[in-house]
Amino acid sequence: MRSLRIEGGAPILGEVTIGGNKNAALPMIAACLLTREEMTLRNVPDILDVRSMLDIARALGAEAEFSNHVLHIRCPELRTTQVPEELCARNRTSILFAAPLLARGGAATLYPPGGDVIGRRRLDGHFYGLKKLGAMLNFGRVYQFRLPKGFRGRELFLDEASVTATEQILLAAVTAEGTTTLYNAACEPHVADLADLLNAMGGRISGHGSNTITIEGVSELHGTDYSVVGDHIEAGSFLALGAACGGELVVRGTTPRHYWMIRRVFERIGVRMELRRDHIFLPGGQEPQVESDFGGYTPVLSDGPWPQFPSDMMSCTIVAATQSRGTVLFFEKMFESRIYFVDRLISMGANAIVCDPHRVLITGKSRLHGMTVSSPDIRAGMAMVIAALCAGGVSTINSADVIYRGYENLVGKLTAIGAKITELS
Repeated sequence: MRSLRIEGGAPILGEVTIGGNKNAALPMIAACLLTREEMTLRNVPDILDVRSMLDIARALGAEAEFSNHVLHIRCPELRTTQVPEELCARNRTSILFAAPLLARGGAATLYPPGGDVIGRRRLDGHFYGLKKLGAMLNFGRVYQFRLPKGFRGRELFLDEASVTATEQILLAAVTAEGTTTLYNAACEPHVADLADLLNAMGGRISGHGSNTITIEGVSELHGTDYSVVGDHIEAGSFLALGAACGGELVVRGTTPRHYWMIRRVFERIGVRMELRRDHIFLPGGQEPQVESDFGGYTPVLSDGPWPQFPSDMMSCTIVAATQSRGTVLFFEKMFESRIYFVDRLISMGANAIVCDPHRVLITGKSRLHGMTVSSPDIRAGMAMVIAALCAGGVSTINSADVIYRGYENLVGKLTAIGAKITELS
């Protein structure tokens, strides 16, 4: 595992261009196995999770070339319908190969997926959707699926708007016989981007971007050339960095409507930004102050399914709030372990009270000091990087490879905007 050495307090100024959306690229790699023809994906982030998904695709029989953010992938024949256990354990989206394997090979064998340890992450929506569309399931230490008669469309209702369950159902229903209507679907930008890719491959999907999606099954899909949308979580992370350090940033590669809620939450902690056609401008020299609720009450900032504030933005925003004057309560509704990283912030000098596994009270402005901490998950790891950059003294962030699962060329991008950061082997 690599570590990061960070000298805090350096002025932050400049431009950052964000990469392709991690959470769109990963299911798209699974989607490439739905056709025998060559697929070209552009703007693919060169991160560890993408490399892990490509390892799975190759193990299943795909031929893949990936360089300069362009992926060429082709799977004329499946070599096997079993995903190796070690590869399943690397990331959560390994489970998304279930639908393509069933559609192409009539069977699938997978092991429990890996991913960040941020609390319980249910797979019930995946199993419900695959079963209702015609798959037979057998559970134990291994997940075994069979599809004797092919997928058949029907009406489905998810009990939670799960992103990956929605993606699994899209991958299964796109070549099913008949029409599938999915209610209470996830509508995040990366879900809509996956649906747009499937349509570019010949699918007939409508309603994506809303919580009701209609999928008219087609007999087969073809290859296409497609560019992945920009990553709004990466952009939001750099905006949190600029806010915490009082820096001036231009974040390029953005789509304005993906940041409406992010902008509103940042306004609540006193940070202004301007959403422009293809970039976001964060003015420098701001002195943020928490915006109280009407009547002077402490504001509560919570996450939720899109278009609410993304859970993946909570950690970095909590760090930004430590540098804003006033008190704010963060309510993490979705994952019961995401808030635990705040203990590390408290050790660095943050005025924070962890109320329970879901809530933390932040009072700023806090003077943080450097120290050695570890990176517990992708987003908390990035949050600790932000904390170290606005702290006094030197910090060491261990387990940096965890952060690299979701952020490409992090040291290079940070150095370009003034950060004093070095990677240690």
